[in-house]
Amino acid sequence: MAVTECCLKYTTVKEKENSIISAIIVCGGSSQRMNGVDKIFAEINGIPVAARAISAFQKCSQINNIVIVVKDENIFKMQRLCEEYRFDKVTDIVAGGGCRQESVANGLRMLNEDTDYVLIHDGARPLVSEGCIMRVIDGAVKFSAVTCAVKLKDTVKVVKPDGMVTATPDRNTLAAVQTPQGFSYELYKRAVEDKNGELDNFTDDCSVVESFGYPVYIVDGNYTNIKITTAEDLDYASYLACKEDK
Repeated sequence: MAVTECCLKYTTVKEKENSIISAIIVCGGSSQRMNGVDKIFAEINGIPVAARAISAFQKCSQINNIVIVVKDENIFKMQRLCEEYRFDKVTDIVAGGGCRQESVANGLRMLNEDTDYVLIHDGARPLVSEGCIMRVIDGAVKFSAVTCAVKLKDTVKVVKPDGMVTATPDRNTLAAVQTPQGFSYELYKRAVEDKNGELDNFTDDCSVVESFGYPVYIVDGNYTNIKITTAEDLDYASYLACKEDK
């Protein structure tokens, strides 16, 4: 039996309703391209980036609890933010690791063993929608490993270090991956344990599961679910948030 057939056999709507679903929000980025501004606490129309990201999961009825991962020096600052915005689903705030996937692993250790599914989200994506979160939850229940993503609008080139183009992939076979990414808790835990000591080789959570030999599926993301990387991204996010906040 194919692994996906096994997965589908044991995932039902009833299971989703009775499941414990946790979220890990990673807020430990380096902010190297933010001109000295810590992007997690930078404000978008008066509300910090992290507060907007956490709020989306706080409001989602399917999310039972939230674990936040931050740089060690920001733990107290994040505690104050959660108190200010009354994020009562936040159960733990922990220090990150040496790379993103180690940070996620630190958050994973804080989850109860009775957790059924875990969603992992970049705290630097402040405009994630409840609809996107729900699609990832539905996908995780159905397939055990999913990510939200959007179709590429631009043509993509494969380029050598000297700038020479070597190939033009069919963009219909490509997707721009976002977060949250959702998994069966047991599956992701086993994948992380299997890659212990090698986590700095992976750029996202899905790649950890892929390397474990398990298929990952795509659900629809949103083009507005942008990641704050540069100061210009804050300006664009402010524009998008103005439309959403009305």
